[in-house]
Formats: sequence, structure tokens, C-alpha cells
Amino acid sequence: MKLTGGQILIKMIKAEGVDTIFGYPGGAVIDIYDALVKQNGLNHILVRHEQGAVHAADAYARANKSVGVALVTSGPGATNTVTGIASAHSDSIPLVVFTGQVPTALIGNDAFQEVDIVGITRPCTKHNYLIKNVDKLASTIKEAFHLARSGRPGPVLIDLPKDIMQAQIDFTEPKEISLKSYKPNYKPNKKQLNKVVDLIRRAKSPVIFAGGGVILSRASDQITRLAKMADIPVTASLMGLGAFPGSHPLWLGMLGMHGTYRANMSIGHCDLMIAAGVRFDDRVTGNIEKFAPEAKIVQIDIDPTSIHKNIEVQCPIVGDCKAALEGIIQLMEDKDTNDYKNDRKVWLDRIEEWKSTTPLRYEQDNVVIKPQFVIEKLYELTKGEAIITTEVGQNQMWAAQYYHFDKPNHFITSGGLGVMGFGLPAAIGAKAACPDKLVVDIAGDGSIQMNIQELMTAIESKIDVKIVILNNQYLGMVRQWQELFYDKVYSSTNMENAPDFVKLAEAYGAKGLRCTRPDEVESTLSEGLETEGTVVMEFAVDREESVYPMVPAGGAITEMLLV
Repeated sequence: MKLTGGQILIKMIKAEGVDTIFGYPGGAVIDIYDALVKQNGLNHILVRHEQGAVHAADAYARANKSVGVALVTSGPGATNTVTGIASAHSDSIPLVVFTGQVPTALIGNDAFQEVDIVGITRPCTKHNYLIKNVDKLASTIKEAFHLARSGRPGPVLIDLPKDIMQAQIDFTEPKEISLKSYKPNYKPNKKQLNKVVDLIRRAKSPVIFAGGGVILSRASDQITRLAKMADIPVTASLMGLGAFPGSHPLWLGMLGMHGTYRANMSIGHCDLMIAAGVRFDDRVTGNIEKFAPEAKIVQIDIDPTSIHKNIEVQCPIVGDCKAALEGIIQLMEDKDTNDYKNDRKVWLDRIEEWKSTTPLRYEQDNVVIKPQFVIEKLYELTKGEAIITTEVGQNQMWAAQYYHFDKPNHFITSGGLGVMGFGLPAAIGAKAACPDKLVVDIAGDGSIQMNIQELMTAIESKIDVKIVILNNQYLGMVRQWQELFYDKVYSSTNMENAPDFVKLAEAYGAKGLRCTRPDEVESTLSEGLETEGTVVMEFAVDREESVYPMVPAGGAITEMLLV
């Protein structure tokens, strides 16, 4: 059966179980788009900017627990994907990004819309390819999907010259992928697992620290079972929210720069930390010399380069989080689980005291809306069942603090790279993956404008997303730093000259709502959530409200500013 390169591409994407791709056409990929129309079974969502395509594919992958796919043209189409690729790389999200390229004979000649996207993205992809022979196309695509989803997941890019997409060959299904130089270790060392069991038995003040790797390996059930078996409190990184139920009594809240008091203090005073699927980012550790000074640290990660990278650990375990945690649980189940609880009452009482004396708090009056109040009301009205995407900044931190995630894959945010403009296209991708779920983007007035054009994507594609804008007329997180550390010199953070978000929503064909009073917050949210279609809800919040607790740069995570 003779097929063109473009037809092979579509056939192989479908063979990988993908049903939706996000993209933007152009001359270099016109043959692919022709094949896309003529071959049924693949849904294409036309974005308004290529960055939006990658963010949407990223969220689709997270919500759908699969591989996200983006398709863009050459030159500026390709370079516009770099931010999204770098974000997915930081957060270990499985993507395959297809970029158009000029014909092979013109590569290196500075042809129109030519760019070395393979060279540009080499530092922020798990791997990338330039296809030079149509005979290698199908096997390369199969290999790319294998690399994206296996081991530590990540984005893979395939650059597609136009003549390769036009060339015809007799198509045959590629063989199963086996790469001699790429063999991720999924199976943890049993001796190391026995060490963990012994450490749990002897620990008097243990903590479990869950990261994004727990969610990626689908190990939320295992980490919850382990915590319950041994009465071990649990904290999480930003990327790990939802790995452990946020409503459970053993939940400490998020750890790090804007973590809860009890989570940060628990790490500062624990004698054992079981860290699963984390890389000990600087926003989590603070001053590494003062991080968990009394603890023996267990680190479980499928990526051996993440072990000892930022924090020295006493018990490294290279392997899949789910397999490692399951192995620990099985070893513990062979004996009386009371052996592992080691009288946790003193430790848990101490944590409860931290919780009761220094909880997350804010003061809501009858005049000015507090952003935390909006998040709490959103949580109440959605009963914690919504998929929440966020932009980046104060809105992101308030969402992490005040919306309590009981399930994995329900909090989708740009963690490692911190991309403003992530939330709206991510909401579109998550809703495309889970059409029966309520999806809400929590945004700031600054970051929502980074990719506001994707409102048209939601409207045209009939993707029903809700956007909650916390409008403080500032670039809030930068303003907070300027207030605390730069003598309140608010340099280039004032955003008073902003668009009318209600009119902007209506111009795109969405519903726009505005709320300016605390007593209208619940009714505005209710109307927005119940209205069919895409809705933009703007809340005029306290202009100078800050995110607390806060660990100043260079400080230990136990050295928090509380007000």
C-alpha cells in the first residue's frame, strides 16, 4: 500500500492511541493537513498560537494519562513551541511535537521559514529527530512515542521536511521498539526496599514527601496506603498535589517557599523523609544546608540522575515509584503493621499543634474581595471535583493552598518553568481529554493576557472551560517581592490599564461576568459554573494581598514570613 509521508504520519499517530492533536497549519505541513482531512479518526483542535498548542497537548497528556501531540509549521511556527516544550521538559510530561521543515535540499541554505529547531530544542527535549528518509518515518514516530512515555517521561520533537511528507513509499508496520542504549530501570533493588522498611520501623517522626513522579507513575493509591499503614503524615510539591487526598487528616499541605507552616516545620524536624518522585527543586528546599537537618532521606526516582542531584540522600532507590512503593508495602504486610507505627502520637500531636496555632489564614471583610476567599468558594461549589489549571504567580499559589485536591491529575500547572499564559490553553487541553469534567482555569489579570487569544479556540471548538480571573491590577508576585525586599518600589508591575475582561470575553463569543463585592462572590461563581459554554469570571480582589507563608530567598524553609 503506497502512502505519502503525511499519510504515514497520521496513520502512526492513530496507531499510538491518540485521538486528539493540537496544531496550526502552514506551508511546510500543508500535506499533513491534507492527509488529516482525508483520513478519519483523528480530532484536530486549531489553536491561535503554537505555544498554546503545546500547553494544550501538555494538559491533555496529564488529564488523559497519555501522550500529548502538537503539530506546527516550520520557522516561527516551530520556534513558538519552545516555551511549551521547555515547560513539559521541566515537569516530565510526555509529548510528541511535530514541526514542519523546508525541503531537505534547502536545509542549511537559509530558506524561507527555515530554522534549526532540532538544535534549538536539544536542551529541552528528551530526544529529537530530523527525518531525512521517508523509509524511516514510521519507525521514528513509534520510537518517539516510546521515548516520550517510558522511563522519566518528557517531550520528543520530530522535524519533518516538506519533501519527506510528499514522498510515497510502500508502507509496512514498523516492528516493536527495542533500544540497546535506552533501558529504564523500573524494578527497584529489594535490599534498598528492606532498608526503607527498617527505617520506617525505627522512625519516631517520619514524613512522606510526594512529587509529580508519584502522579506520573500512577502511584497515588500506593502512597496513600503506605501513609495509612504506618501513620506517616504526607506533604507534596506543587507538582505532587493530588497524589495524597487533601482532605485526609494525615495531609500536611504543600511544601516549600509558599508551603504551609506545618508542612515546612515537619520537614525541619522529621527524623525520616521518604521522598517519592521528587527532584528537590530549590523552591521546595530553600537553603539546602538547612533542609531536613535531622532526617535520614529516602529518595525514590526512576531517573538516576535525579538521585543526589540537589540533596544528599542516605537511601537511594532507582526505579518506578509505583513498583517501589508497592514493594515497601508488601514487605510491611508480611509483619504486624503496628510494628511500623512506633507510637506516632507525640509526632502527630506536635503537627496538630502547628496546624492549629499557625494555619493558612486571611481576613475577609465586607468591602474588598480577598483572592483566597474566591478559591475557597470555588472549592465548596465544585466539591473539589473540578480539574483546576492555573496561570503562574499569586493565583497559582492561592490555588495550591486553598483548593484541596483529593485526586491525582486534577491540578495542572506549569511547575518547573513557571509559564505565564499556561492556564487557558491547558484548560482547553484538559477539557478535550475529559469532556465530562468541569475544568476551571484560575488566572491572574497579567498572565491571562499572555495567551488570551485561545478563548477563540475554546469557542470555535465548543470546548466549555471556565476562567476565574483574580484581578489585582498588578503583576502580583513580582509586586509582592518589591514590597518586601525593594522598599515598595513598584517598578513596571502596575497593571491598572487593563482591558475590560467582560467585553473582551463577549468579543470572543464567551460569557463575561464581573464581581466587585464579597457578598457577590458565591453567586457570580455559581452563575459562571452553571452557564453553558466558556465563561470568563473577573473578580476585583485586594490589590496588595500577598501570598503567605513565604520563605525569603536563601532562607531555610522553617524560616517563614507569616504576615
